[in-house]
Amino acid sequence: MSSDIIPMIQPFFCKENVHFLIVDENVTIDSNNYNTKRRLVTCTEVDRFSNLPENLIDLILEKLPIQDAVKTHVLSKRWRYKWTSMRSLVLDKRFSEKFAKKGAFGHNGFIRITNQIFYFLKGPILKLHLHIPNMILDSFQEVDQWMLSLSRDGVRELVIINKKRRYQLPCYFFRCLELRKLKLGNCIIKPSLEFQGFLYLKNLSLKNIEFGANLHGTIINIPQLKKLKLFECTNVYNFKIKSTKLFVLVVISCPDATKNILKWLPHPANSLELLTLYEFKFGDLFQLQGVLCILRNSPNLERLDFDYQDLENMHLDLDVKPALAYLEAFDCLHQTLNGLKTINIMDVERSRPLLLFIKLLLEHSPTLEKISIRPRETSDANEKFNFAKDVIRFPRASSKAELVYLDP
Repeated sequence: MSSDIIPMIQPFFCKENVHFLIVDENVTIDSNNYNTKRRLVTCTEVDRFSNLPENLIDLILEKLPIQDAVKTHVLSKRWRYKWTSMRSLVLDKRFSEKFAKKGAFGHNGFIRITNQIFYFLKGPILKLHLHIPNMILDSFQEVDQWMLSLSRDGVRELVIINKKRRYQLPCYFFRCLELRKLKLGNCIIKPSLEFQGFLYLKNLSLKNIEFGANLHGTIINIPQLKKLKLFECTNVYNFKIKSTKLFVLVVISCPDATKNILKWLPHPANSLELLTLYEFKFGDLFQLQGVLCILRNSPNLERLDFDYQDLENMHLDLDVKPALAYLEAFDCLHQTLNGLKTINIMDVERSRPLLLFIKLLLEHSPTLEKISIRPRETSDANEKFNFAKDVIRFPRASSKAELVYLDP
């Protein structure tokens, strides 16, 4: 007789009461060995599950993967349908890839299983994390239906990570006006001209997003926005985000945003404390003008991070003479950076524009505590030495500013 793995919780019935047989899931039973460790749990002990406070049950279900949350229906009568009232639904990469192997609409396929979950859930879904796997899918019709349901429920936290072709968000997505957190990946955003914005949104993260050309000149009002992250987004110049409470701004591989980000910030941007710019070109005049304008208008900025990862194309077709002339001008900054305490400049190579930019920051930062510099890994030893020697000689407005030169 072949061995079978006994489930961790296996219900069985006796004449008087329902009990549970608790067996280690890694223990196997065959015809020659029935000495498996086990114990009977009486109904009194099971009541410990039944009598848990509602908020604690909800918290337990929220922390479980959806497959495990469904399995809790065997714990007791009170738990039998409890999972159907979940307000938080996480259909992450682990979930989606498991069912995507069986297709989209096939038996136990991704779309079919997800539709069933939405069908059984009662009440509003306030939090959804959805991973759309790379599988054969003619359209996003079913995903649109899920978005329609969310727009009616008043969803507050929404994460959509799409691994297929770009998904154009339906018009009713923009009715999710209760959103507090929004994270989108590989989508197309084309709101109607009547769309005013998300009044309660605090955290916005956008990766590989294409903004519609119809947004030209549109102002999207997000008054409570505190954290904004843009990664490889296109057509960013077509619109403006209006926010007066932006605390953290991260821009990665978005040259359009780097050049035009100033128009997204109020004057002055009193709330901005952290600015991170990845793949920043110090020899690009427009990017330099943009970041220096932000520095001039961000009196409470405490931390400034730069990173250049696209090292292979760093100097292709880039005329640095305008940037040099701008940096060497007497009044290109004309602002004391009284709040700036930390500067991180990573994965860069020694160049005249970069050296002038570092010199400018050191001269205008009287409260600076630490500046960290890491040269690009492929720089030779002599270049690294000269880089460090140049920076050390620069005058510093802050007597306690520590220079950390990191080994790549």
